Amino acid sequence: MMLHRVFASAALILALASCGGGETETDISGKKVALPTIGSSGGALNNVVAKRLFGAKSFASSQSPAAYGSYSKGCLAGAVQLPETGPTWQAMRLSRNRNWAHPETIDMVQKLSRKAAQQPGWAGIYVGDMSQARGGPMLTGHRSHQIGLDADIWMLPPKSLNLSRAERESISSISLRRAKGAYVNASWTPAHHEVIKAAAQDPRTARIFVFPGAKVQMCEDEKGDRSWLRKVRPWYGHHYHFHVRLKCPSGARGCVDQAPPPPGDGCADARQWQRNILNPPPPDPTPPKTKPRRDLLLADLPAQCNTVLNAD
Repeated sequence: MMLHRVFASAALILALASCGGGETETDISGKKVALPTIGSSGGALNNVVAKRLFGAKSFASSQSPAAYGSYSKGCLAGAVQLPETGPTWQAMRLSRNRNWAHPETIDMVQKLSRKAAQQPGWAGIYVGDMSQARGGPMLTGHRSHQIGLDADIWMLPPKSLNLSRAERESISSISLRRAKGAYVNASWTPAHHEVIKAAAQDPRTARIFVFPGAKVQMCEDEKGDRSWLRKVRPWYGHHYHFHVRLKCPSGARGCVDQAPPPPGDGCADARQWQRNILNPPPPDPTPPKTKPRRDLLLADLPAQCNTVLNAD
């Protein structure tokens, strides 16, 4: 029993390193990176909660596109807005104004939408949250999505790409999980496998987050090249959408990549998540102490974000 608990703790630590808990200011080699921060140069706004400042910006900065910082502590210069509707996609929840991203992410989403449109029953994709107009921390929801290199793709296969703005606010995606995420449900189809596979096979993709049961199902179903499975990582939630994360663009200065996933296809890790859902290990009697997470202040963000925030 103790061994089971130790294994579960190790799996959780590994998972934290692969998503929100481990990417901040860690370069692609896994080493910590000390990025210069705004610090006192933010003036009177130094100690203002950053999400209030970036959440208030409704349009992109007039700068060359650039991602600064890490996925959970950064900002985005010169963002591009995904058109609300395209031939094979629709942006959802337009009231949030989160259909902005780095040009590489925009291109990835459009390319993925064309692949999805080739699947039976799919007219393309519904695109959920990407980033705010200047990136940065969001007023609600995501901890990541700050540098324009994250995009949520709905699990709902689009039957129509003619939804009105009002319909995009009211319609919901579908959950594909069963047994608290240990398995997929009857709404999962081979097309979901192919769409997620296409996203993972894009060389720009660093990771895809999806609920554990979906990763296990894809591990069982894939009969060809399995190398792409390494990028698909189990994570909490992610049963109404899957989350695509891109690498920092080639040659980008000031953008910090998340350390790469461990070697291998990751299927053993996913099956351990599945076992832990079905038979939860006993709680750790001496859990490690964690500090309460506070909101990021403007002073905490990379130094370039001050210019991004104040640019025309």
